[in-house]
Amino acid sequence: MAERVLIVGSGGREHALAWKLAQSPHIQQVLVAPGNAGTANCGKISNSAVSVSNHAILAQYCKDHNVGLVVVGPEVPLATGMVDDLTAAGVACFGPSAKAAQLEASKSFSKSFMDRHGIPTARWSSFTDPDEACNYIQGAVFPALVVKANGLAAGKGVIVAADKDEACQAVLDIMKDKTFGSAGDTVVVEELLDGEEVSCLCFSDGSTVAAMPPVQDHKRLLDGDQGPNTGGMGAYCPTPQVSEEMLQQIKNAVLQKTVDGMREEGIPYVGVLYAGLMLTKQGPKVLEFNCRFGDPECQVLLPLLKSDLYEVLKNTLQAKLASSAPIWLEDSAAVTVVMASDGYPGAYQKGVEITGLSRVTEMGLQVFHAGTALKEGGRIVTSGGRVLAVTAVRPTLESSLQSANQGVAAVGFPNAVYRRDIGHRAIAYLSRGRLTYKESGVDIAAGNKLVDMIKPLAKSTSRSGCNAELGGFAGLFDLKAAGFIDPILVAGTDGVGTKLKIAQACNIHNTLGQDLVAMCVNDVLAQGAEPLFFLDYFSCGHLDVGVASSVIGGIAESCQMAGCALLGGETAEMPGVYDLGEYDLAGFCVGAVERVSLLPRLDDIQQGDVLIGVASSGVHSNGFSLVRKVLERASLQYSSPAPFGRPGQTVGEVLLTPTKIYSRLLQPILRSGAVKAYAHITGGGLLENIPRVLPKELAVDMDAMRWRIPPVFTWLQKEGSLSEDEMAHTFNCGLGAVLVVGSRDASMVLRQVQAQEEAWTVGSLAQKQPGAEDVVIRNLARSLRAGPNLCPDTSELLNGASHADPSSHKRTRVAVLISGTGTNLQALMEQTKKPSSSAEIVVVISNRPGVLGLKKASMAGIQTRVVDHKLYGSRAEFDGTIDRVLEEFGVEVVCLAGFMRILTGHFVRKWNGMEPEYLPTSTAIFRASR
Repeated sequence: MAERVLIVGSGGREHALAWKLAQSPHIQQVLVAPGNAGTANCGKISNSAVSVSNHAILAQYCKDHNVGLVVVGPEVPLATGMVDDLTAAGVACFGPSAKAAQLEASKSFSKSFMDRHGIPTARWSSFTDPDEACNYIQGAVFPALVVKANGLAAGKGVIVAADKDEACQAVLDIMKDKTFGSAGDTVVVEELLDGEEVSCLCFSDGSTVAAMPPVQDHKRLLDGDQGPNTGGMGAYCPTPQVSEEMLQQIKNAVLQKTVDGMREEGIPYVGVLYAGLMLTKQGPKVLEFNCRFGDPECQVLLPLLKSDLYEVLKNTLQAKLASSAPIWLEDSAAVTVVMASDGYPGAYQKGVEITGLSRVTEMGLQVFHAGTALKEGGRIVTSGGRVLAVTAVRPTLESSLQSANQGVAAVGFPNAVYRRDIGHRAIAYLSRGRLTYKESGVDIAAGNKLVDMIKPLAKSTSRSGCNAELGGFAGLFDLKAAGFIDPILVAGTDGVGTKLKIAQACNIHNTLGQDLVAMCVNDVLAQGAEPLFFLDYFSCGHLDVGVASSVIGGIAESCQMAGCALLGGETAEMPGVYDLGEYDLAGFCVGAVERVSLLPRLDDIQQGDVLIGVASSGVHSNGFSLVRKVLERASLQYSSPAPFGRPGQTVGEVLLTPTKIYSRLLQPILRSGAVKAYAHITGGGLLENIPRVLPKELAVDMDAMRWRIPPVFTWLQKEGSLSEDEMAHTFNCGLGAVLVVGSRDASMVLRQVQAQEEAWTVGSLAQKQPGAEDVVIRNLARSLRAGPNLCPDTSELLNGASHADPSSHKRTRVAVLISGTGTNLQALMEQTKKPSSSAEIVVVISNRPGVLGLKKASMAGIQTRVVDHKLYGSRAEFDGTIDRVLEEFGVEVVCLAGFMRILTGHFVRKWNGMEPEYLPTSTAIFRASR
C-alpha cells in the first residue's frame, strides 16, 4: 500500500527530499511542514500547516492522517528529541535520537567523543570563561584561530580568525555579546587546519554505514572564496580530489568508527551522518559532525541517487544496509548554485518577486526552493536569505556548472547574489591533467625495453639447476638437479661503493658488472660454496636504457665467468632520489656447499699453516672514497694520463679495472680439501679480513716482499702520504684472496693456482701472543717503495719449510662416474685414503639423482655432481656436460665404477684408457690426452 510521508522543514534540503521521495512508487503523498513555495501543491507534494514544535500534536496529526514515515530535515528538531517523541508515540521517524544528535548540538561533546575513539580531528579546548579562552588562544603552540559556539547556530556559529587578536574578539562577541544567543555560553577553540574542505555523508543503520559520494560546498558569499561566511552558496558532487582509496579511508577511520563508538557508548546512531573534513597533509581530519543532510549538499546528492530514496530510508531504519546498499549514478556530476537575497547574510529585503522558473525546468534543470513564499495569483516571492538553488546533472563537472549558471541567468530575480565559480577547486584540480607514471618520472616502457634487452643475456647464464628465465615474480633453483646431496646454502650481498662515481664520470659502465658479481661471489667462496645464482638491484633517478643495459650486460657476462646464473633482478626508477646520470648498484649471490666441505675448517687450522696470496687486479672495489680524495689532492682528473698502470691509460681507465672473480680458479682447489680457509680481501683490507677466517688464538705473520704490489698502491701511498696501517686497513695491497693451507699441501696448491693466476706464499700462522696484533705485515713500506720493480722472494716458506717439501708428493686427480649404490666406489675411496696412494678422488658424478653412491661420497668429504641423462636431448650433449664438470675440477683421470651409460666416441678419444693395478676389475679408467 502506498505511504504518506511527512518532511519537517522549509529549506532547499527539504524540497530536495520531497522531490526525490515523490519519485517512489511506494509513496502516495509527500507532506512538508511548513514547506515553501516549491513544495506547495506540486504533484504528490503539498505543504502542511501542522505545528512541528509541539511533538505531541505532530504525533497525533501523523496518526490522524495515516503518515507512515516522518523525515526530519533540520538539526533543531533532532536536538530537541523529535525522533524520540514520535517513535515513542508509535510513529516511524527517520533521524538520530536527541542523545545521538549531540554530535552536532554540542561541539564539546563531539570533540571529546572523537578524542575518546581516536578519530582524527584538530587540537582543541572548550571554555565557559572568555578570559580563559583568550589566554588559551594567546599561549597555544599551534594557530588556535577557529572559534565555535558550542550549541546550534544555524550553520553560522564558526569564526575562522586571521590572527590571535581577531580570535579573541570572536570569543568576546560570542560569549559576552551573545551573537549566537545561548549557543555561545560555551565556546570551543580549535587549531586552524590547512588543506581542502570536503563533506562526506553516509546513511547509518546503527551498525553499517553506506557512504555517499563526497561533496564540496562553498561557504563564502562571493567568487574566489571572498566575502563573509554563509550557510552555503553552492555545492558540487562528486569531488575528484577525494580518490576511491581516500573515501574508503574516511569511511573506515571516521564514519564507521563514529557509528561503532556511538553504539559502544549505548547511543546507537540511525540516520544521516555528515562529516565535515579537512584534507590535511597528515590525512583527513574532522572539522565537525552534522546529524542530517547538509544544505546545499542535499541538492546535489539526491539528484545522483539512483536508488529509491524511500527504500533507502526504510532499509536504514530496519538495519538492512549491509545487504541493501544505495546505488549512485556513475559518470555524472551535479552542481547546484544558490541564489540569495541582496544583503545576505546580513539584513535583506523580503517579498521580491521571482520569475522565469519555468524556463529553467525547460532547460532540464531542477530548481529547489528555500526562502520562497507563494502569493495570490501563484506569484513566488522571496522570504529568506538563501532563496533557491539551481541544480544541473551532466556527464562532467564543467558541463554541469555551465548548465547551472545558464539556469541561474534565466531566473528573474532582481539584485540576486550568487556565485559563478562553484566547483572551481575541482576544475583547477582536473585542469592540471591526469598525470601519467611517465610524467612523474617513471618510464614503464623504457623499463620493459630494458628487460627485453637483458633477457637473452640472462638466458646465456643458464646452468644445471636453473634456466635463468626472466619475467616471473621469483626465480627458481633446483639444488638436486645441480647435484647437491646435503647442501648448506650460503648468501652474500654487496655493492661497488663509490667506484660508481668514477664510472659515471668517465661514462664507462660495462666493467661495473664484474665488480658487483666479484664482490658477492668472492664472499660466498669464503664458505667453500659454489656460486649458484645471482640477483642484481639497479636504481636510478632517470632510466637510461643504454647505460642500464651496459651495466646489466656486464653483470650477465660476469655471472658466466663465475659459473652462476643471473636469476633475476630489480630496476628501480626513483625520480628525485638520484641526480641525472646517477645510479646505484647492489648484488646478491646465493651459493651452496656440501655440509662436510664447509669453510673455514677452524678445528684444522694450526700454527705453521701457510698463507698463499692470490693476485688482485688493482684496487678492486674498496677504498674509492680515499682514492678520490687523493686524486683531488694531486689535482688529477680521471681523463689525465695515469702515473700508474700501462702506458697510454688514463687515471679513470686504470681505476676502473674490474675486480677479479676467483670462483672458477679456486673452486676445484677448495673442493680438493687442501685449503682450510679462504679470506676475500675486501673492505677492511689485509688487516681485518684474514683474521675473520682464523681461530682467535692464531696470528698472521706476512712479508710484503713476497708478493708484487701493483703500482697504483705505490702511487696512492706516496701522493696521499698514507701510513702503512692506513694502506693495510683500507686496500688489498695486491692480494685479492688469501688461502690458508697446511705446509704439506702448500706447494701443490700454489702450483695449481699459479697455473692460471699470479700467486705467492706470503706468510704463515703463528701462536698469538698476549696483546699482539692479529696481523703483522713486515716490509710493507719497503715493498710499496719498490713498487713494480720488486721481484718477490719465493725462495722458501716463512715457517722455514721448502716449497718442494719432500714429505709431499703429487696425487693424480680422479673423477669417478657411477649410476647406483657405489659398491666399487667404496673400494676406490678406501684405496685413495691410504698414504701410499698416488690418486685422490676430487669428484663423483652420477647420471641418476639420489643414489646411495652420492651419499657415500658426500659423507667421505668428496664433492658430488648429478648429470641426469634424462634431461638431455642427445648423448653428445650429455657427454659434453660431463666433460665440462671434469674440466671444472681439474680432473686428470676418469674412472667408470658401475656407470651404466654408453659414452660417445668423442668422449672416449679425449680420455685414453689405461687400467691401474689397484682398481677393482669391474671399473674402467681413462686418462686425458693432453
